[in-house]
Amino acid sequence: MTRRSFLALGGGLAAGFGGLPAWLARAASAAAATKRTLAVLFLRGAADGLNILAPWKDPLYKRLRPSIALAAPGADGGCLDLDGRFGLHPSLAPLLPLYRSRDLAFVHAAGSPDPTRSHFDAQDYMECGVTGRAAADGWMNRALAAAPSWRTGPLAAVAVAARLPRSLRGAAPAMAFSDADQVRQGGLKVGGFEAMYDEAVDALLAGAAHDLREASGLLSRLPGKGKGDQEAAGYPKGPLGRDLFELARLLKADVGVRLAFVEAGGWDHHADEGAHAGRLAQRLGELGPGLAAFRADLGEKAGETLLLVMTEFGRAVQENGNRGTDHGHGSVMMLMGPGLRGGRVHGRWPGLEREALFEGRDLAVTTDYRQVLSEALRGPMGLSAAAGVFPGFKPGPATGVFS
Repeated sequence: MTRRSFLALGGGLAAGFGGLPAWLARAASAAAATKRTLAVLFLRGAADGLNILAPWKDPLYKRLRPSIALAAPGADGGCLDLDGRFGLHPSLAPLLPLYRSRDLAFVHAAGSPDPTRSHFDAQDYMECGVTGRAAADGWMNRALAAAPSWRTGPLAAVAVAARLPRSLRGAAPAMAFSDADQVRQGGLKVGGFEAMYDEAVDALLAGAAHDLREASGLLSRLPGKGKGDQEAAGYPKGPLGRDLFELARLLKADVGVRLAFVEAGGWDHHADEGAHAGRLAQRLGELGPGLAAFRADLGEKAGETLLLVMTEFGRAVQENGNRGTDHGHGSVMMLMGPGLRGGRVHGRWPGLEREALFEGRDLAVTTDYRQVLSEALRGPMGLSAAAGVFPGFKPGPATGVFS
C-alpha cells in the first residue's frame, strides 16, 4: 500500500466510523510527516507586526500612530478585516484567500523574551534558539541532528542564500546556495571578497560534509529555468521572489529537503514607514505576492510544506518624529501549510495600554517563538525528540496553532 492510499484509507475510515482509533490516527499522522518540509523565512531588520497585522479596533493604536496607523476596514487604504479585531495590511491582500481557506494562521505578540534591541544579537539568539547569548550551533541544525530519518541525503537541510545562516550551522550537514544550477553545473561559487573571507570556514565544512557530486546528481531532476519563469509563475521581481521561486523548484523536484531557510532584509523602518503606502508597504508588496505564488507553485507539495515567517523583534508602539518606528519587542509570526488551525489569529493579545507594554513602550511578547517552533517540530513535522532543540527552554501551555 502506498503512503497516499494509506492516508486516503485513513480518511475513509474516519468518515465511516466517526473518527480514527488512536493507534491508527497516530500512524496516519506519522505517515503524513515522513516527507514534510519545514521552511523558515526570516525577515531581517525587525518587521513591524503592528502594521502587518493591525489592531485596528483599539483606539490607542491610532492615537499612538497618528500618521502611520492603518485605517479601519472599508476606508480608503484600510486594513483587511480578519476577525473583527485585527486587520491585514492591504499590501498582503494576496494572502487573504489562504487565510479564509484556513491554510494561513498568525500568532500576534510573538517573539523572543530576550530584551535586546540589537539586530545582530537578537538575530543570533533567535537563530540559535537561545536567549542572552549565542550558541555554537543553530536550532535547525540541532533539529536535524535529533532526527536521523531526516538525513536522507546531501540536500536534507538547505538555505537558499549566499551563505549558511546561523540557524543551520552545526555538526549536522547543511548546504547553502542561491542558485541550484550552480551546484548542478559543478559546485558552489563564492561571490566577493567579503563572502570569501567571512565564509571560508563554512565553505570548507560544507564541502567536507557533503558529497557535491551526489547533490549535483539529485539536482539534475530540476527542470531547466528560463528568463521570465519567475514572473510567469506569479512571483514578484526582486530577491525574495527569486529565492522563493528557487526553493519551490527544489521542493517540487523531491530531492529530499526536510529543512529549508530563506531570508529577506529591508525591514528596519525608522523613517517613512507609512501606512497603506510607504516603505513597509513596498516590502509587503513583495512578501504577500511572493508567499501566495510560492503556495500556488508548490502544487501537490503544498500539503507537505510548512512555512514559518518570523523576525528578530518588532517595532515601538508609538511612531517617531520621522513617520517611522524604532526598535521594539513583540511582533507577529505567520504560518502557512499543513497541520494548522488556520484562519485564526492566535496568541494572547496584551493590549496597548501603557502598563501592558514592555518597558512602557513596546508590544509585549506573550508567545515565545520557541513554543511555536517546538509545537511545529513535534506536530506537523513528527519529531518526537525535540527537547534538546532549544536548550534551557521549558515549553508552556499549547498555543492552539496546530490541530
